[in-house]
Amino acid sequence: MDLSVYFQPLDKEIFDRYSQQKNLMGNVVSKFLEEEKFPDLSETKIAIFGVAEDRNSVGNKGCGEAPDKIRERFYKLKAVAHPYKITDLGNLRLGETVNDTYAAVSSIMVDLMREGILPIILGGSQDLTFAQYVAYQKLEETVNIVSVDAYFDLGNTEENLRSHSYLGKIILHEPNFLFNFSNIGYQTYFAGADQIELMGKLYFDAYRLGDVRKNMEETEPIVRNADILSFDVSSIRQSDAPGNANATPNGFYGEEACAIMRYAGLSDKLTSIGLYEVNPSYDLRDQTSHLVAQMLWYFLDGYYQRKKDLPLVNKSAFVKYHVNIKKDEQEIVFYKSKKSERWWMEVPYPNSKVKYHRHHLVPCSYRDYEVAMKDEMPDRWWQALQKLS
Repeated sequence: MDLSVYFQPLDKEIFDRYSQQKNLMGNVVSKFLEEEKFPDLSETKIAIFGVAEDRNSVGNKGCGEAPDKIRERFYKLKAVAHPYKITDLGNLRLGETVNDTYAAVSSIMVDLMREGILPIILGGSQDLTFAQYVAYQKLEETVNIVSVDAYFDLGNTEENLRSHSYLGKIILHEPNFLFNFSNIGYQTYFAGADQIELMGKLYFDAYRLGDVRKNMEETEPIVRNADILSFDVSSIRQSDAPGNANATPNGFYGEEACAIMRYAGLSDKLTSIGLYEVNPSYDLRDQTSHLVAQMLWYFLDGYYQRKKDLPLVNKSAFVKYHVNIKKDEQEIVFYKSKKSERWWMEVPYPNSKVKYHRHHLVPCSYRDYEVAMKDEMPDRWWQALQKLS
């Protein structure tokens, strides 16, 4: 498929200002520029593209202007000694309707992922997560979504797909191929008891902002279990990211957002990412665009330090531990990577659900192993068992 028909080239003037500085990101990333041919993707491992779609944004119109603002900051950052194989495809030509845009995003992602290329979407509003998800239907994969967000974005069954209801539409979508959804950083006064209860009934994972911030390292196994990462910049506190009409006083600090992105980069399982809801018209001296540019930098830094120790590949590269939970009469098998010292645990599943094979090894932390050693069932293991049973 000719991807060039989908994209508008980037303004060459953005890059001419610093084209002589060879050690900048702007000079290590291949780009689709005006008056130049569409890039050859044969060596590409990561593809960036902007989607200036905000017609279904709720209270944050103007976030469609974000992609080029993020680029201006990102391409001025210093590159490091990684073997960068990244291509910026430019900005998507928006469809006549929002649904046309969703369809285009999904088609592009399918073509890229089939070639082993990881897509990074610079939004635009967070309803584009729905388009991310639909791409995996065409690949016939059950997937895990991790959303960094102060809200659950469930909406209600009657309303159309919007940025605050995309998750509800994903849950109702048929055929359904969502295995798990995890929220990182919800704020209870935005979520409400009814939505928190619903998340529990669906066996989805929801991590409250205050609990996450007590131990940021515990977010690593959550992110490591994702196929799709959707990051809403309004989950970052207003003082660090003012460029969003829905920004609030509480949220993640900028360095915590960067840490989450680095964890995402390190994950061998993650195959697409979306950065959403940056609104330049509310920004202060491009502070939010600059932060998201640094978040992208940290993602790439993590990506080029991947250990390729996904347990499904080679179990001989792991130390295996058996822990008996006496009171539940259950044995849990843990695996510790010899390369990265990261942990996984094995969850049994019936033969009738062989399609879930790729989900039966659940990322966890040493803390989960410690819980099991105290004869307690780790929450992560129990949650996964409910979905696999």
